[in-house]
Amino acid sequence: MIGEAIRAGLKRDGFTVDWLASTAAAAPALATEPYELLLLDLGLPGSDGLTLLKALRARGTALPVLIITARDAVADRVAGLDAGADDYLVKPFDLGELAARIRALLRRKAGRSGPRLEHLGVSLDPATHRVTRGGSEVTLSPREFALLAILLERPGAILSRSQLEERIYGFGEEIESNAIEVHVHGLRRKLGADFILTVRGVGYRVRPAS
Repeated sequence: MIGEAIRAGLKRDGFTVDWLASTAAAAPALATEPYELLLLDLGLPGSDGLTLLKALRARGTALPVLIITARDAVADRVAGLDAGADDYLVKPFDLGELAARIRALLRRKAGRSGPRLEHLGVSLDPATHRVTRGGSEVTLSPREFALLAILLERPGAILSRSQLEERIYGFGEEIESNAIEVHVHGLRRKLGADFILTVRGVGYRVRPAS
């Protein structure tokens, strides 16, 4: 019940979420999927979540990890952080705080200090889901918002269609063959035809600043 509530809440907040209910399911997924962050419950079925975390860090995986747990003793928090966690949140918690902590960890990973992504007059605020162009608000669909956020994380970097699909669709979600093209078309219509460029045979990127 908690896992489903967290997944639903984070999806409403614009995150793409894969929910894996055991370490046996999580370990192979973490080894093959390019996740941006791991939200880790210590009380998982099978081996303990702390064991999974230690195995990740032993392999040199730098994936940001936020532990959620009912274990509220100081010694438990110290053990989690010393095992390689980047943050620690004790149940029960507010979903708004969880989302804010996730955004903070993702900013730190990207080397950004400010919450907004800004490029060529376009500003995106992940916390408020607000996008403006030249100071005027632009209404985007959830998928358009997610796609734009990914492209703005590294302006000028080229991302393939498959990379974008992996970032904005979770396990089991049906993806139309032209889904990314449709979202790009929508963004171009709202932000300008030349804001997102197609690199033929490779993928997409936002127009460089110069």
